[in-house]
Amino acid sequence: MFDAVQKKLLESIADMSGIPSIGAYNFRVNGEGFARSSTETVTIEPKKDKQGIDIIVKPFSKADNVHIPVIVTESGVDDVVYNDFFIGEGAQVRIVAGCGIHNDGGCDSKHNGIHRFHIGKNAKVTYIEKHYGDGEGTGARILNPVTEVFMDEGAECEMETVQIKGVDSTARTSTATLGKNAKMVITERLMTHGKQYARSDMVINLNGEDASAQIISRSVAKDDSEQIFYPRAVGNCKCRAHVQCDTIIMDSAKVRSIPEIAANHEDAQIVHEAAIGKINNDQLTKLCTLGLSPEEAEEVIIEGFLD
Repeated sequence: MFDAVQKKLLESIADMSGIPSIGAYNFRVNGEGFARSSTETVTIEPKKDKQGIDIIVKPFSKADNVHIPVIVTESGVDDVVYNDFFIGEGAQVRIVAGCGIHNDGGCDSKHNGIHRFHIGKNAKVTYIEKHYGDGEGTGARILNPVTEVFMDEGAECEMETVQIKGVDSTARTSTATLGKNAKMVITERLMTHGKQYARSDMVINLNGEDASAQIISRSVAKDDSEQIFYPRAVGNCKCRAHVQCDTIIMDSAKVRSIPEIAANHEDAQIVHEAAIGKINNDQLTKLCTLGLSPEEAEEVIIEGFLD
């Protein structure tokens, strides 16, 4: 069973207190498989040629939640894992993933998760990924996730990625290819502080007629941290897409937001908007008149913005 540090990381990234009694799961600890369980509707199998797993969801099933967290508690771990998700036609599933790193040492600890989703016709996927870091060591906590999504006709995918605390460096790369009538919604929430660095590169290719996509990015940059956002929506047929990036910038932080839209068809309707700014002084003043200190008021505003 998990020690106290590992249990804390699990609770932070997946709101769990231990191995779930219902649902399929795969737990990875310090670069090694720790525990795994399949169900009647979800099969989890280790890959034979490299580190990682295949998650197979039966067609037309309403699968239980699938939990696949990774935790790192040793300094110097450099973990790379390849996970493939095969979602059968008409299936419905909710997948909770994420990585927690606790580093008390002087060496960098890294986790690179490469996830590929193959979503069948009319299937529905909810994917939640949480990243969290802590520890008192001088070694960095580094996460570089790669996500590739392939969606068949009528498929739906809702992705939520969250990184709020403790990750020193992250470079996220996401690509998606949407078929006819496919629908995708991506919500990204991020906060950086200290000298942390975060970059997000995203390309959504709308290849099927009447496909649609929505990308929503909300972030807060504090201290001397740096953020770069580069979301791209490419319409190759009759389709719809909306890209929205909003950032609160504080202290000496640096933020670049580069939303890009491209239309390769006359019936592609794609919109983007981006905003970077500091906390509204009127909001701060109002909360302070209610008895909050300026620091408390800032935290309330940030929490509401990222919620």
